[in-house]
Amino acid sequence: MSRPPYNNAIQRLGILEALSAYDPHVAGTPPLGVHTDSSDIDILCCAPYAEVFLDTIVSLYSNHAGFSCWQWVSGDRPLIATFHAEGWEFEIYASPQPVKQQAGWRHFTIEQRLLALGGETFKAKIMSLRSEGYKTEPAFWTALGFACNADGNTSGKAYAGMLELCDEPDEALVDRLKKAGFA
Repeated sequence: MSRPPYNNAIQRLGILEALSAYDPHVAGTPPLGVHTDSSDIDILCCAPYAEVFLDTIVSLYSNHAGFSCWQWVSGDRPLIATFHAEGWEFEIYASPQPVKQQAGWRHFTIEQRLLALGGETFKAKIMSLRSEGYKTEPAFWTALGFACNADGNTSGKAYAGMLELCDEPDEALVDRLKKAGFA
């Protein structure tokens, strides 16, 4: 059985409206068009008060299959909730940081820019790497010509490296794409 398009699932669940007080943003591979059958829908939120956000999440989604929620013990202690609905796994990531400053959003925006600048050939390379088991950031990092394995745990520093690219102007990104054989 195939699942519905991600945007239909979001709309049917009404998650953006339900979490509107937390500035929800959809990120991740489905809106980029580089998702696989195992991809989830990421919703990034700004939640300065973790306890209040937790109460909201539990009241809204704890009745969904696979509901799980935990809080990191380091950094700004983000809260993460996952559950299944509308044929998809949803992952809600809530940090006290504004969404546009969160690493997940910054990764999403640089990946968006690279896909726009790199064209269909670059997107095909990303999809090829994803089909080989590469996670998103390691796939982009590898496609750009940096050493990396599928989970990013090498000297290639895929996650940090992608964040460093966020501040690069389009011209520098096009140069990087050209050096890697794209654009």
